[in-house]
Amino acid sequence: MMRRFLHCLLALATLASCAKTGTGGGPAAIGPSGVPPQLRASGEDSGTPVAPGGNAVSADRRIDLTPEEDIVFTDPDNPDAGLPELSALLSAAPKRRGPWEESETIAKRRAVREGKPLLIWFTDSARSPMCKALNEELFSTSAFEAWASEKIIRLRVDASARVEGDDISLDEKETRLADVRHYVTRLKKQYRILGHPSLVMLNPGGEVIGRYRGYKRGDADYFWGLIKQGEAASASAYQEWRAALEKKGYREWSDRKDRKVFAKLTGYADGSLTLIEPDGTRSRTHENQLSDKDREWIARRKAVSAQGAW
Repeated sequence: MMRRFLHCLLALATLASCAKTGTGGGPAAIGPSGVPPQLRASGEDSGTPVAPGGNAVSADRRIDLTPEEDIVFTDPDNPDAGLPELSALLSAAPKRRGPWEESETIAKRRAVREGKPLLIWFTDSARSPMCKALNEELFSTSAFEAWASEKIIRLRVDASARVEGDDISLDEKETRLADVRHYVTRLKKQYRILGHPSLVMLNPGGEVIGRYRGYKRGDADYFWGLIKQGEAASASAYQEWRAALEKKGYREWSDRKDRKVFAKLTGYADGSLTLIEPDGTRSRTHENQLSDKDREWIARRKAVSAQGAW
């Protein structure tokens, strides 16, 4: 029995000596690299990452501004596939039947690009008398139209929306109608809408800054005053939001037609730029399609990059 006890003590002592390293006496830390510390170069914990690809662009021809982890790709599965040209995005004018957008995606993108708050109107045009009154007494007036065209982006979400068109089959109409109903239900749930009319105002960053529920005939001026207060609050919040993004590398870019986009440069090589907007939309362009001011900015950054200071 004593002999077996001594053998156990000897085995435990051997294991303890294998678990100690250096003078600290703690367990050997393997680290993320999977290489024991005594075999690592320069005592690094995880080694030096190697950039993929062997044909790197020289420093005087490349501008890298944004860490990979800070980029939100439009298509995360294939971030480089089919990037649209910036000129095509800026020149695209989505067709709409009136001053109110019908696509949340388009409305939010316009709000970000134009720096305006987004007013979402949840309505039931076929069944709600107060929705009709609000439209007649305020939204259809020329005074509101002139103000809203300059100050806000508008999105209408209609519970009574129809799918029209003589060139589509009945089955296709039913499919589209089901999609519309799902879209309306999703947005009502997202913004906690319980009745009509209800309006929600978002700042360009997507934050809810105002809610307006119900309407009474004759209250158009009062209701409009509430919307104006929301727009003023959004204008102040937008400046803070924009300033915060500018600290992260976002800036306003202009093309040769003076069309503008607020975006961050994520890559540059041989005059070709990759830009990303705050909502994740990515596009490509060439510096010869940009304004003189932007081309001068690029030239300065290239000079700094070539000196190794950027």
